[in-house]
Parts: sequence; structure tokens; C-alpha cells
Amino acid sequence: MLIKKTYLILNFLCIEVVPINGRFNIKMDIKYFLQQFIQYGTALHEVLQHYLDVMYDESAAAADRMDIYTMFEDALREEYRIQYKKNKSQHFSDSEELREFYEDGVEILKTFKRKKGQHFNKKGWYLVGCEIPVVIPPHKFYNNVIYQGYLDIVMYHEPTQTFKIIDIKTSTRGWNDKVKKDEDKQFQLILYKKFFAEQFNIPVSNIDIEFFILKRKVYDHPDYFIPRIQTFVPASGKVKLNKADKALSSFIEEVFDKNGYKDKNYTPTPSKWNCTFCPFKDNSELCGVSQ
Repeated sequence: MLIKKTYLILNFLCIEVVPINGRFNIKMDIKYFLQQFIQYGTALHEVLQHYLDVMYDESAAAADRMDIYTMFEDALREEYRIQYKKNKSQHFSDSEELREFYEDGVEILKTFKRKKGQHFNKKGWYLVGCEIPVVIPPHKFYNNVIYQGYLDIVMYHEPTQTFKIIDIKTSTRGWNDKVKKDEDKQFQLILYKKFFAEQFNIPVSNIDIEFFILKRKVYDHPDYFIPRIQTFVPASGKVKLNKADKALSSFIEEVFDKNGYKDKNYTPTPSKWNCTFCPFKDNSELCGVSQ
């Protein structure tokens, strides 16, 4: 009996492919890296999403009465425990660094509580949900390949019958122009828009997208105030949608064939930008050409 393999693309920009049924025939030694940022971002996501759940299901006052700082501390500890186990029970941080991450998160949460009305209005707006799953085959000729994503926040504006997909990003000091122009980052949210429209049969023109960027650190400037929360709305019209879709299709055709995952060697494309956060950059067996 043949077992059909179904492959799940979690994030094609990071070239991460996971087989659902069947096994890899390629061994990869992926180092665990940047765990402290992962656990910090996950904990902050969970608390903000829970706050919004209460705010829209009950009231803003009810959300404000919650002790979100203790919730964040508990979530941070739990996520550290999870990442610690995934890291083969090896510590990847210390109490001083964790305390700094906690204090940074508290400052973000304080700002969010004060400024929530600027970003999340209840007049005509409804919270569709948090972590909304989008699971869809993205290529018509590769039905064994599934794209899966989870939308951080989805809002619905009843007067205009439009949706807004909000992607929460944690950042040390925010996004500069170079990061904003990085199409790899934009494509993630643009594809969410495309697949959300297809999965729920919504006109793509009725969906807006936004990056919600939370800064860990802010500069003290004598002349003007630097906000801790930053938003960025990338272009997501027909041209950008087609460009993102083409990038994903090209990736699928490069990585897969009709029988599954291609067993082949890929030519590295090193650059200072590409190699900054690459998990393979220090492994000479897998790459060896990092910059």
C-alpha cells in the first residue's frame, strides 16, 4: 500500500518544509538559535491576544482589570521551559537577560493599554479571532503541498464590510526603511491576505493588512517623542499579490516534484543580509560560505 506524502510549508521564506506523513530522506542538523527572542515574542503575542479577546467579548474596562504583567511573566517562564526542552535541556539565557526581556515587555504592555484606542476601535469593529488558521494548497499542480499559517489578529469592520489582518512583530528598535522594503517580510502577510480570501470566499479587495510592530527599546530624543508601537501597511494590490504568489510557486517548483520533496543540492546565496540569522551559517558541512 502506497502512503501519499503531504508536505506542509510553514514559512517558505525560511525554506522550512515539514512532511506530515512519511519521513525525510535528508538529514538536517538545524541549530536552535535566537530562542530568547522566540520565547519573548510568543509570550507577548499570547498576552496581547488574550487582552483583545476580553476587550471585544466583554469590555475594555474588563481587559484593563486583568493583571497582564503577571500573565506575561508566567507566559515568559512557560515559553522558556518549552524552548529549554527543545534545546536539549540546555540553557540559552540567564536571569539578567530574562529580567531585561520581562521589563521591556511590561513597558510595551503599559503603552498598549494607554494607546489601545488608537489602534483598536470598538465602534463598528469586531474581533473575528486570534491565531486564525489558514490551510490551503497554494499550487494547483502540487496538491500534496499545503501552505499553513496562523493569522495573529483578524478584525471585521461592519460599516464597510472589510476585514483587517494584523501581524504582530516584535523588534528591538522598530523597522527602518530597509526592513520595510524587504519583500520577504511583506510576502508573508500578502499571502495571508490571498489565502484568507480564498479559504473564506471573501473578495480580496475587502481585506486590508497591517504589521503591528512592538519595540523593545526606544531612544530618548530631546526634540521629539519616539513611539514604542509602530504600524506599517505594505502595498498589497494586484501587482504585489501576483508577485508574492509567483515567489511561492517558484519555491514549490524548486523544492518539490510530483512525488514529493526533491533530494538535491542547492547552491548557497550568501550575503551579509541573508546570513545574519541563518541557522546554518556556522555549520561548514551544510553551508560553509557564510558572510
